[in-house]
Amino acid sequence: MKNHRKPPFFGETVVITGASSGIGKATAEAFAEQGADLVLAARNEDALNETAELCRKFGVSVIAVPTDMSDAEEVSRLVAEALEFSGNIDYWVNNAGVLAFGKFEEIPTEITEQIIKTNLLGYMHAAHAVLPVFKRQKRGVLLNNISIGGWMPAPYGTAYTASKFGIRGMVETLQGEVSDFPDIHICALYPGFQKSSGIEHAANYSGIKLSTPPPAFDPRELAASIVKTAKNPTEASYPDWSAVVFKNLYEIFPGMIRYISSAGMRLVMKKARKDENTAGNILAPSRGNTGIDGKTLFSIPSNTFIMAGAGIVGAIAAGMLFSGKNKKVE
Repeated sequence: MKNHRKPPFFGETVVITGASSGIGKATAEAFAEQGADLVLAARNEDALNETAELCRKFGVSVIAVPTDMSDAEEVSRLVAEALEFSGNIDYWVNNAGVLAFGKFEEIPTEITEQIIKTNLLGYMHAAHAVLPVFKRQKRGVLLNNISIGGWMPAPYGTAYTASKFGIRGMVETLQGEVSDFPDIHICALYPGFQKSSGIEHAANYSGIKLSTPPPAFDPRELAASIVKTAKNPTEASYPDWSAVVFKNLYEIFPGMIRYISSAGMRLVMKKARKDENTAGNILAPSRGNTGIDGKTLFSIPSNTFIMAGAGIVGAIAAGMLFSGKNKKVE
């Protein structure tokens, strides 16, 4: 006898931004597998159509809507097309993001401005456009893929960090604003580094050949966490162990971690074989690798990083204790 049970998201509509590659593409496939109808948004129309075709193989309805999330009018059009497509929006995944590495003063101003427009204003445009829909429906889930960068700074990624701190502020404020709507949820996810193609699209003014450093995680695991959060909304979640470790370490030793991580990046930039500056996908749609997976430096077992983290904590604590013993009491 055949199993006719409907998949968990059957008949529901999910909008996913940044769906042309990386985490967005993995998330689209994950929702399609669960039976959701999809509205996919990104700037690269060809790559977006590729994602749509992959998702249709699961038997769901999908439309691709080329959208620049930094443009409020285009985001409003995305909402209108989603409503015309299905009549409702049940879930919205804010995921589109860009980044640039390098000394802040050496990165062109137009690059910095566009990072803020895409990352921060893009998420805000989406929330501004979809919240009225959720309120009319009296239900809806806004899922925001922020990254651990919303809690601790990325050395030599100033604009990226500023945008992620800003998104966290937006999310926490909106959580209060919708608290009188029991079936509307504003969720934040703070994952660690992802082995996605996103790093290959980054703007680079650092001189380093960019690749994702360890510990890095499979974007499909993050996609599964996004789907899980959609099913059971929570205000904040940390999809992998590194996000929890780094957040807690930074809360205890913020200055020490800032200085050590920045010094490490300076050393790498000084010794690295110089690479040409590039604006990446900041001012134009992503090109090249539009798959899910990207380049990583190398792979190290997770327990190595746990032991290293414990060692760092121990060393810092011992240093603080030692320095405290040698201070004069006035």
